[in-house]
Amino acid sequence: MSKLQIKIYPAPVLRKKSTIVDTIGEEEKRLARDMIDAMRVSNGVGLAAPQVGISKRIIVVEDLEGTKSSLVFINPKVVKKKGRSSFCEGCLSVPGITRDVMRPEFIVLEALNLDGDKIKIETGGFLARVVQHEIDHLDGILFIDRINFLKRKKIMKQVSKNICMEL
Repeated sequence: MSKLQIKIYPAPVLRKKSTIVDTIGEEEKRLARDMIDAMRVSNGVGLAAPQVGISKRIIVVEDLEGTKSSLVFINPKVVKKKGRSSFCEGCLSVPGITRDVMRPEFIVLEALNLDGDKIKIETGGFLARVVQHEIDHLDGILFIDRINFLKRKKIMKQVSKNICMEL
């Protein structure tokens, strides 16, 4: 069991733009560790701080292709994009829903690491997709916002039905 609880849509924090992290202290390092734990316990491949109720610009992702470890990005931003591809996405905050989402295939990412050092990473494929998905969370955007209106409307009915069943 994780110390952090995953927030489920329509939790308001999922629609807020997150604040920039000015200082990386013990609180941020502990949050990153706890986010990695929550992501793994939930069988996720990425997690953004808003998904655990904290409106800070921090994401964690599993690097399944490269280092095979968890990566932490603070104040991440995509500075370059190339290509486009569609791939089926899901989200820990929108459980039970998966849909194809079109995203840039290759990105250049700038961020800070846990030591406060500026880093720049060029990546593509699955890692690029996960990073973009998590950065969307920092801006209050969910993957369902990136699909066409009719499909999104159908999903919203399904999500509403799931919420009513839980009450």
